[in-house]
Amino acid sequence: MSSQALLVIDMLNDFIDPKGALYCGEVARSVIPAINRLLHSFSREGHTIIFTCDAHAPDDREFELYAPHAVRGTWGARIIPEIVPPPGSHIVPKTRFTAFYGTDLDQILQKARAQEVWVTGVVTSICVMDTTGDLRNRGYTPIIPVDAVADFDPDFHQFALKRMSRVYGAQMIQSEETP
Repeated sequence: MSSQALLVIDMLNDFIDPKGALYCGEVARSVIPAINRLLHSFSREGHTIIFTCDAHAPDDREFELYAPHAVRGTWGARIIPEIVPPPGSHIVPKTRFTAFYGTDLDQILQKARAQEVWVTGVVTSICVMDTTGDLRNRGYTPIIPVDAVADFDPDFHQFALKRMSRVYGAQMIQSEETP
């Protein structure tokens, strides 16, 4: 059996709470139960769990493209209260779309001897897709529970799922198909 890891990407107040700077809509809130189901299963089985969280500087260049959001140390950069990282979870702050850029994510996955990495969270066409591409480029098998990822744009969401499947060989499943 391969070692599995769970990534929870950007389930932060600024994306998931209606008061957030870049609220992704009710569709983003709808993935909370599926992510919690996966967290419970992965935690029970002793698999590695990693939360990757935007943590921008107040003058981050990303704010040239998007409204300021998830500024390090603010309410908007906190994981939503409906999702609680289980004990032993890794919290990886990030400043770019891919969770690998300038972080220790690869080292965590290598230490865990992860082969399959389940990717959840928001935004499907941005951080989820870019991180999934980097997983494939580093030799990991990406698994996408489609009921545990969301995007503010339904067309981009469908495109991203199709691209991750066709280009990165990501396996598309439902969260009930837990390890």
